[in-house]
Amino acid sequence: MRKGVLSLIFFASVLLLSSGCGTMYKVAVDERSLSTQVEDEEITMAIRKKFFDDATVKYLDISTYCYHGDVYLVGEYEDIKQREQAVNLARGVQGVKSVSSYFLPKRSTDDCGKGENLKLMAKIKAKLIKDRDIWSTNIEVKTLQCRAVLLGLVGSEKEIRKAIAHARNVTGVKGVKSFLRPIE
Repeated sequence: MRKGVLSLIFFASVLLLSSGCGTMYKVAVDERSLSTQVEDEEITMAIRKKFFDDATVKYLDISTYCYHGDVYLVGEYEDIKQREQAVNLARGVQGVKSVSSYFLPKRSTDDCGKGENLKLMAKIKAKLIKDRDIWSTNIEVKTLQCRAVLLGLVGSEKEIRKAIAHARNVTGVKGVKSFLRPIE
C-alpha cells in the first residue's frame, strides 16, 4: 500500500512538474481523478517505452493517448508491420482495456507538411477555446496529413458534435476523426 501511495505521489509530481503551470492547470481541470490520470500516464509511458525499444515501430511517428485505460494510437506508418506491431505492443501493456488506432500510410511526397499541420492544429484549438460551450482543455488535437484527430473526455455529446464541427470548418482540414467520449 505504501509503495502504491509513494508511486502515486511520484507520478503526480512528475506529471505536474514536467511542463510547468500549463500541466498543473490541465491536471486540475481534468475530469478524471488524479489516481486515474496517473494510471493513464503510466500506461502511456509503458507503451512509449515499448515503442522506443522495438526495432519495427518508429517511435516518433506514433502518438499515444490513454483515458481510463483505453488507449488511442495516432500516427503514420511505412510498413503494415509497423502498424500491427504498435497495436500489439500497446495491447500487451498491463492496465490497457482497449486499443483504438488511426494510422495513415506515410507518403514521400506530402502536400501537407509539419508546418501546415501545426497551423491547422492551432486554428482548431483557437476555435475550441473561443466556444464557451466546450471545455477545450480536455480536448487533444493531433493533425497529420491535414487531417484532424480529436481525443479526450468531454461533458456531453453536444460538445463532441460542436468540436467536430469546429474542426471540419477550418479551411485546409481534409478530414476529422473523433475519439472524443462523454465523461462516464
